[in-house]
Amino acid sequence: MHLVHCLLLLLAGLLALSHGQQPPKHHSKGHIRHTHQEVPAAGEGSPSLKIIPGNTVFALRFYHLIASQTPAGNIFFSPLSISAAYAMLSLGVRSPSRTQILEGLGFNLTEVPESDIHRGFQHLLHTLHLPGDRLEVRVGSALFLSPELQLLPRFQNDSSTLYESRFFRTNFLDSVGTIQLINNHVKNETRGKIVNLVSEIRPDTVMVLVNYIYFNALWEKPFARLMATPQDFYVDEATTVKVPMMLQDARHHWYLHDRYLPCSVLRLDYQGKATALFILPNRGKMKQVEQVLTPQMLRRWSSLLQKRYFYRKLKLYIPKFSISGSYKLDQILPKLGITDLFSQPADLSDITQQLNLQLSRSLHKAILEVGESGAQAAAATSHSFTFLSRDRHQALWFNRPFLVAIFSTNTQSILFLGKVVDPTKP
Repeated sequence: MHLVHCLLLLLAGLLALSHGQQPPKHHSKGHIRHTHQEVPAAGEGSPSLKIIPGNTVFALRFYHLIASQTPAGNIFFSPLSISAAYAMLSLGVRSPSRTQILEGLGFNLTEVPESDIHRGFQHLLHTLHLPGDRLEVRVGSALFLSPELQLLPRFQNDSSTLYESRFFRTNFLDSVGTIQLINNHVKNETRGKIVNLVSEIRPDTVMVLVNYIYFNALWEKPFARLMATPQDFYVDEATTVKVPMMLQDARHHWYLHDRYLPCSVLRLDYQGKATALFILPNRGKMKQVEQVLTPQMLRRWSSLLQKRYFYRKLKLYIPKFSISGSYKLDQILPKLGITDLFSQPADLSDITQQLNLQLSRSLHKAILEVGESGAQAAAATSHSFTFLSRDRHQALWFNRPFLVAIFSTNTQSILFLGKVVDPTKP
């Protein structure tokens, strides 16, 4: 009987909004590219569109679970990073555990065959990596392997071709050196924003899988850099904090005050094929809005905010802040139906037949930084949406907890999802 050796899965997500500079152009150095394979263009009928419903379902399931566990805390994560990593890992897992993973990621396998899921991720990642003048998106995976571990050719080829994975050999007996190698790789790939992702490694570890996402963009309409002033942000009925607020004075924006729900929704576009939805519940109505946060509601808001009627002049206030989220996925995903991977029943023999692998831990960390070319808000009274006199402009104040979703518009994918409850807590 083989001894159990451990696989550690680490995920790092990052949303970085630069402060007025153009993001650096994407370079593919070190990434495995398969240019000899023709990847279909984005658009109607593209393979990635088949996985969007599943990815969205997973994103919102994950959000609702975290929100139920920490109702009064900030939330921020990258559903795409998690989905891509576990879909890739499923290549090395035998059924029924493989089916369990894919269904836990939100996919209906009677409607979307497994092969379409992997081709969909291949196309999605390829599309995200297309260079843009004002937008940089980097999503990638890396496997750190012990020198004696031999991967099965099919897993190695498929993870490289479909998910653009890279492979590194390292001596896990040298835990300090291995930890430094992994953390340096993640730090480099996220432009220095995510550091010390892993702090310890078990001595029986033979493989570490890392997935990361890096997003750097400029607002289509940046905020004035010298307008920030400390203002009140109402965390809850008993807590008020001071945050630097910025103003966009009387510019046209896409926004609406929902007729049927107690919230306002703002769309802010990036330079490039990405956009953000900021959802501001009325005071005390966060739970009510969260209850209707569904794929259908996101589509409804996105559809409405393409109508010219909702493109109007607005005084806009959003806080300048930085928040992060760290999650132990081995404790969260079993509650979403992915249980075998973190227990003995999982069969990972399609990765290697040398050892009996078991997934020991799975971590995810994401950071959101919002500055002058990102989102900023101003202090306000208890009202978030104020109607002024007829000869003046309306004003939208993000001075209390709100939701944020970052989308890639050409892939229709949620890159990041979160809730800002206290912008002073990182």
